[in-house]
Amino acid sequence: MPDRKPKPDRITPHKDKLCKTCRRPIRWTPQQARDWDVVKFCSEACRGQQPDNADRALEAAILQLLHERSATTLQDKTICPSEAAKLIGGLETRQAWESLLEPARAAARRLAIAGKVQIIQHNHPADPTTAKGPIRLKLP
Repeated sequence: MPDRKPKPDRITPHKDKLCKTCRRPIRWTPQQARDWDVVKFCSEACRGQQPDNADRALEAAILQLLHERSATTLQDKTICPSEAAKLIGGLETRQAWESLLEPARAAARRLAIAGKVQIIQHNHPADPTTAKGPIRLKLP
């Protein structure tokens, strides 16, 4: 077998990437310069979490609530991600659904990137990767 020749040094572009789990932007830092080509997750928490049945249930709950709202004649045809968390987690205790708030927001981001829902902030469409604070969801 021939010896492996080292690849010539090339400059890695410093463009932002999206986390494979939460779809938030990963900013380039000098610490990551050596491994920038292989960085896929924004944190260790995202590295360990992959979408599972609970995440799929949250996505289905968001779409179900939005379709129910659009079928009625309600003025406000948007929902909050917490409504999906309450539907999945149950209303018995606040702790049951409160732990699902961030997974519900992550499910909303995945649906927004897929084009199934639209994220609204201050009555204007918001970028799903950068939206912080209270958000509402509506069908596109």
